[in-house]
Amino acid sequence: MKLLDQHEQHNTETVLADKLDSNGEELYTPPVNFSMVDNGVFRSGFPDSANFSFIKTLGLRSIVYLCPEPYPEHNIEFLKANRIHLFQFGIEGTKEPFVNIPETTIREALQVVLDVNNHPLLIHCKRGKV
Repeated sequence: MKLLDQHEQHNTETVLADKLDSNGEELYTPPVNFSMVDNGVFRSGFPDSANFSFIKTLGLRSIVYLCPEPYPEHNIEFLKANRIHLFQFGIEGTKEPFVNIPETTIREALQVVLDVNNHPLLIHCKRGKV
């Protein structure tokens, strides 16, 4: 057992206090731009470890990731631990009003989203605005 010095103990207490409300209940932080689209379908910006407790409450079966970048390893470990399947559709983001997304990619993503066996699911990009 490691004894914490005063500085480490203060930092640990601060981190734990940030995750608890005034009654000692765990706080749940949704990812940025989180919203329910329909029953069993949610959308958000990129979730990080601060959002994992909240995401667990959703009972997700699947995540639809719309970015081309690799999914971070700590997120993959969270998905594995919670038996959440990751579907990635690498859509390039742009600020232009019209983005040329291949029709096959759209069809494949819609198949995943419309299949109730994948629900509940979370669709996300970086900021939750795709």
